[in-house]
Parts: sequence; structure tokens; C-alpha cells
Amino acid sequence: MSSILTNNSSMIALQSLRQTNLSLTQVQSEISTGKRISNAKDNSAIWAISTVMTTDAESFKTIRNSLDLASSTVGVARSAAEQVTSLLQDMKSLIIAAQEESGRSLIQADINELRAQISGIVNAAQFNGQNLLKGGGSISVVASLDRASDQSVSAALININRVDLQAIGGVMGTVAIVAGAGLATASGASIAAAGSQTVTLNAGNVATGNSFRVVIGGTDTIEYISRENDTMNDVVRNLKSLIDARSITGISVDITQVADPGMTNSVLTIRNANAGAVSLAASSFTGGTPGGGLGALAGIDVETSDVSAASALTAIDGLITTSINAAAALGSFQKRIDNQGEFMTTLVDSITAGVGTITDADMEAASARLQALQVQQQLGIQALSIANQSAQTLLTLFRN
Repeated sequence: MSSILTNNSSMIALQSLRQTNLSLTQVQSEISTGKRISNAKDNSAIWAISTVMTTDAESFKTIRNSLDLASSTVGVARSAAEQVTSLLQDMKSLIIAAQEESGRSLIQADINELRAQISGIVNAAQFNGQNLLKGGGSISVVASLDRASDQSVSAALININRVDLQAIGGVMGTVAIVAGAGLATASGASIAAAGSQTVTLNAGNVATGNSFRVVIGGTDTIEYISRENDTMNDVVRNLKSLIDARSITGISVDITQVADPGMTNSVLTIRNANAGAVSLAASSFTGGTPGGGLGALAGIDVETSDVSAASALTAIDGLITTSINAAAALGSFQKRIDNQGEFMTTLVDSITAGVGTITDADMEAASARLQALQVQQQLGIQALSIANQSAQTLLTLFRN
């Protein structure tokens, strides 16, 4: 049956042409933007995933810049610590020469100049307002963003400990700490051979000038005065370094650092490998004046007597060890930061490539589809024209 009101062939041709035009518009959009999925309408799930990943990639670029800044900050401190080590080695040569009595006053003058030069280097070793060779505590650098399966994000940090190399002598406090930041161990406790004893540092805030003293064997006294921004973790770390530097025969130290030293105790474990028992005592005070890691430089004296010259030679070795350890620690931090920065660069590249894989248009396929759709469009127009002309045949039915 033919109808002049309803042209089914025309409707079918029109629907086909409309679909071809929609596909053609999509392909032209892919070619012009280079994106197969450029907005949420194209594919909401993939668009959401790619947008989150792109946002993370931009965040990682920012983190990389922050890591570069941190690397420069640590690098300045490391270079300064290495220079300080070199100057301390020069000072040791002078002290060795001073073991003879002649020319001690001139040697002492040279030592004083080197000490002043070391102080100048330490004071100048700052970058971006941060000096890692002065004070206590640490600085934190954002190393990465960790995204969990529930899409929650947390920052991963690298904590860089300051290594104080100031040539300032400290003064122990005299008033006992009653609560908060304090040491706890049995006074006069004995460590048997192959045994150990723990020194517990009570959780709490550490104030500048809190003083901590550990006596081993009744003769070796290790003292640390907390600096600005120190935590209990910093205190145990520095006490360990001081004990290690003392090189007490048979004595070794382990430390337990905690996530929140304001809420959980930090622990210093002192081990004894001597043949006999070793006594251990600990105490803590307030009201001290913090000193620097090279505070003993202030007491280097080769001029007064043979005894002072010999003491200076013993002291300088410990100071050189302190400086070397500081430079090595900073070098490790810088290496870790640089490695993390390289990883951030690789990660950004990988994310960018991954996003491109799921969202970028296949230009070869798009070109082929464009040509095919253009042919289909022309054929559709031709088919629609033919369908529209079908009604004209009905006129022949009414001709004489």
C-alpha cells in the first residue's frame, strides 16, 4: 500500500543519514581535538578516571619541583659540612704539630682562625631560608601522594634531620625534670657481660635547653642539651651518636624511635660486651643552654700546656667524626631526595602515557572512518532523495 501521508522509505533514509552525520561529527571532533574522549559525555567512566590521573600527574609535577628545592637545600648543607670536615682535618694537622712545645702560640692563632672560618661556613650554609647545620629537629618534604583504593589521598613525607655543626659550647641544666621530657632508668643499674639496659625517654614535648645525661661505667659521661624543635626521637638519635663517637670499649647502642614521641616513649638500649658488669646511670635537667655539635671546638687549646695539647688531639678526632657523620647523613638524604625526584618524573611520564592510551584518538583509524562516513553521507543523501521522489509515482495513477 502506498500513502501520500506516510513515507516509510524516507523516514528510514533520514534516520540512517542522521546517524551517519552524528558519527561524522564525532570523528571530526576526534581529528580536531586529538581526543577520543574529551568530555564526560563521550564516556563518563573513562573521563573520570583520566581526569583523576591527570590531576595526580600535575600534583606530582609540583612535588618534583618541591623535591628539587629540598635537594638544593640539603646540597648546600652537605657541601658546607664537607668543607667543615676539611678545615677540621687542617686543624688536626696543626694540633699534631703543637705536640712539640715550639711555636704553640702561633699554632693556636691559626686554630682560632680556622674555628672562626668554620663558624662562618655553618652560619652561611642556608638555602631558601633553611639552615640544616644549625638547631635541632627536622624539616619535612612532600615526597609523594598515596592514593588508596577508596580514592582517599595522603601525603608521604621525607623527614630531613638537622645536623648541628655550630662551634658553640653547651651548658647543662641543674633543675631536675619532674614530668614530661625526662630519662628513666634504675640509678646505678648494672649491665652484665653480654647484657643490655634500656634508658626510656618519657613521652612529651621537649623544651629548648632540656639536658640529658647518661653515665656508663661510672667514668664515661654523655650529655646532650636539646635544641629548638627537638623531639624525643631527636634526643635518642643524638645521644646514640654521642655514645658511638665516644667509642667506649664493648658498648653499643640501639634506639627505638616512635611515630609520635609526644605520646609514646622513645628508648635507648645500651648493650655491654665487656668481660665484667658495667654500671649505668641516667638523669635529666632543665635550664640548659644548647650547644652545637662542634661545641668542643671552643675548648681546643694547644698553648697552655702539654696536657691541653694532648687533650686537643683527642678532642679533634671526635669532632672530625661528628662532621664526617653529618656530611654522610646529609649526602644520604640528598641521594634519597634525588632518587625520589627521578621517580616522580618517570611516574608523571607513565601516567601521561596511560591517560593518552585511553583517551587519545587513533588518527589513522579516524582518517579512514572520516572517508568512509563521507561516502556514507553522500549515499544517504542520495537515498533520501530517491525516497522523497517515491510519492511522485502516485501521480501516474491519476493521469488519463
